[in-house]
Amino acid sequence: MQLDWKPYADVCGRWPAAGRHILASYDAEEIVVYQAYRPEIADHAVQHQRFGGPFSLNRMSWIKPNFLWMMHRCGWAGKPDQQRVLAIHLRMQAFIGILGSAVWSSFQPGLHASPEAWSAAVDGSDIRLQWDPDHDPAGRAQPRRAVQLGMRGQALRSYAQDWLTRIEDITAQVHAQAGRRGDPRALLVPDERPLTLVDPALRTTLKLDLP
Repeated sequence: MQLDWKPYADVCGRWPAAGRHILASYDAEEIVVYQAYRPEIADHAVQHQRFGGPFSLNRMSWIKPNFLWMMHRCGWAGKPDQQRVLAIHLRMQAFIGILGSAVWSSFQPGLHASPEAWSAAVDGSDIRLQWDPDHDPAGRAQPRRAVQLGMRGQALRSYAQDWLTRIEDITAQVHAQAGRRGDPRALLVPDERPLTLVDPALRTTLKLDLP
């Protein structure tokens, strides 16, 4: 699968204005998620098409399927230790498994019987789920929520070595688009759409809204 870059003005009108949605570039086999790293981590990952070397397996690592949310977090590849933006092509089956194993990063009444039950679930899971305000190209927070998923332990090791199919360095494209943020016709972003999940129980657990 190749990233399909299109004018922001053409795609943003097709996105839900509010609610929790997994906006992403994907097909039946793959989904693209983003991470930003310092150069030595990115260089090793692109060269070996796996994470290793200076990449730490002893911490929580967060993936984001929404391009503009990633741009907000890394400052369009301008923040320290986030100068290189990677598009990681991940097996769709693995991504669905990540969602299914994720535990919310905060207590959710109705999903957990008690704060103590939620805390026990956090301790027993290697994957975190968090919804944050999405952002437009200028960095303004939106009513729509964007998901990020944190991995540690065995989940992170599997992600780093087994679940991904390709690592693509898109830093040059990010830099090229950073100067076009004020022009919705000139700014190019990946053509993303809400991910439709067929499992109603998973949709409920994630508190997904309908597109």
